[in-house]
Amino acid sequence: MPEPPAGSPREVYEAAARATRHLLDRQDPAGWWKGDLETNVTMDAEDLLLRQFLGIRDEATTYAAALFIRGEQRTDGTWATFHGGPPELSATIEAYVALRLAGDPPDAPHMSRASAWIRANGGIAAARVFTRIWLALFGWWSWDHLPELPPELVFLPPWVPLNIYDFGCWARQTIVPLTVVSALRPVRPAPFTLDELHTDARTPCPPPRLAPLASWDGVFQRMDKALHVYRRFAPRRLRKAAMDTAARWIVERQENDGCWGGIQPPAVYSLIALHLLGYDLGHPVMRAGLESLDRFAVRREDGARMIEACQSPVWDTCLAAIALADAGLRPDHPALVKAADWMLGEEITRTGDWAVRRPGLAPGGWAFEFHNDTYPDIDDTAEVVLALRRIKHPDPVRVDAAIARGVSWNLGMQSKDGAWGAFDADNTSPFPNRLPFCDFGEVIDPPSADVTAHVVEMLAFEGRAGDARTRRGIAWLLDAQEPDGSWFGRWGTNYVYGTGSVVPALTAAGIAPAHPAVRRAVRWLESVQNDDGGWGEDQRSYQDRSWAGKGASTPSQTAWALMALLSAGERDGEAVARGVAHLVRTQREDGSWDEPYFTGTGFPWDFSINYHLYRQVFPLTALGRYLYGEPSAPAGSPAGGH
Repeated sequence: MPEPPAGSPREVYEAAARATRHLLDRQDPAGWWKGDLETNVTMDAEDLLLRQFLGIRDEATTYAAALFIRGEQRTDGTWATFHGGPPELSATIEAYVALRLAGDPPDAPHMSRASAWIRANGGIAAARVFTRIWLALFGWWSWDHLPELPPELVFLPPWVPLNIYDFGCWARQTIVPLTVVSALRPVRPAPFTLDELHTDARTPCPPPRLAPLASWDGVFQRMDKALHVYRRFAPRRLRKAAMDTAARWIVERQENDGCWGGIQPPAVYSLIALHLLGYDLGHPVMRAGLESLDRFAVRREDGARMIEACQSPVWDTCLAAIALADAGLRPDHPALVKAADWMLGEEITRTGDWAVRRPGLAPGGWAFEFHNDTYPDIDDTAEVVLALRRIKHPDPVRVDAAIARGVSWNLGMQSKDGAWGAFDADNTSPFPNRLPFCDFGEVIDPPSADVTAHVVEMLAFEGRAGDARTRRGIAWLLDAQEPDGSWFGRWGTNYVYGTGSVVPALTAAGIAPAHPAVRRAVRWLESVQNDDGGWGEDQRSYQDRSWAGKGASTPSQTAWALMALLSAGERDGEAVARGVAHLVRTQREDGSWDEPYFTGTGFPWDFSINYHLYRQVFPLTALGRYLYGEPSAPAGSPAGGH
């Protein structure tokens, strides 16, 4: 690293140097970075249930999974969905069932505590739909008491409400195979009963209560009852054609590594659906799918096996490259060039589901995972462009061409309100979230402040701050500011993430630090700074606004706040000094930071993520910008500087 600028505290420079060495040591020889992506034990439980359903569960895998699941149980017998969070019923049920598969007796103390809590909180009947689907596969719940999901859904054209493209891509990939499962209603022999999880074992499946007809819930509940009737009279040829169409849709979207969309849940349900339709376990599609699931397993030193819901190498690599460059690593450093080579090789140049809404748009951009050509995302594309612009690559023509395609694709994915969602344009239908089936989290992909901010920042870096499309994005961001000065964070927790994303984007695009919106954001960040100098925010802020900006200090959230304050011209302010001191003080000797708290978001509140590399890349980015100033476009790029 270069010497720090005159007047910079030596301890800050040394902390950045340690963090740089630590991050460089973690780079894969192929050029990428990837931290563990930790979610909750439902991933591990459902992996075991899948293997039980397919008849391939083995003792070694079961033992390792159970070791991890037991280790996540709390003293009251429950499981949560994020570190320090409240008990969660569905997660506790699924973990309990997985441990029963592993041989843990129901009268063991840890099991009896779990079952008692489950009964006290409504039992299986109160669990989410997805949990009850898993139980129905083994006869532990009745298919009759689950929402109907007809496979004929795949025939609805894109202009009809509730067609599959009205759902976010993650929900779409899950729902299509589940239409097959719902139609066939399979039941495998259960290895044990679960009477102890019902509040009344004699009547385990009470009929649901209907909401008033005048309400949306009432309308959709009655629609579901009508679909249950339709099921009995559905024309066989039509239903078979629908399931065949669903199967083709699933197979066409299998990635080169065997997975679906690079995420675990669609892979699990796709394997079940295809198996029910006659694909045996030796079929190439099934074999590749099962092999891909094994790659989601993370082995820990104690022998435990944790399942990642997804893997994040493109996201981690572009963020790591930005961190290293902003911390002073020379732009032609071999590690950065190697990272650029790998990112260039991950560019997506084929059409995906996004083209349903944007049929004339040429492909381009990047996805989140190792293999996911069907679903590139707008957020990754923006950050990869920002990373590539920081690197002096020996083939600038190749870099410029890839960036041009990515920028063009991102611009084409702008929604009609001027903002950007993550995977699709104008994915804002109000109906999917109303379905009784969709109680598992966010199922649409509307524009968000954090994604829009990253695109605006990228466009500014590309010299397009004055472009009419960029200005529409800026106007949307200014309108989306909360009354207290913060912004909502869709893909990171939460208002600290949203604010930490938006303020640097606005200032990069030419909004002055003295602008009232920036000043309100600064005041809000200063007001929620913790006594130890850091920032933190609990996942509960998604449900309860009083939690906004409140929580134990974490390295990543402290860094997000600092990045916003630094871009707002607050480098010499007290809040920045205290935040930087907090990062320096909490750094480990090896240059890393510890962060048990979940600061990433899959679905707000419903699915939380601990990105294990966040604790490394964002603090280094903040320290680098504190030392060397805000990044600017390198000479030779379209922007040529801010």
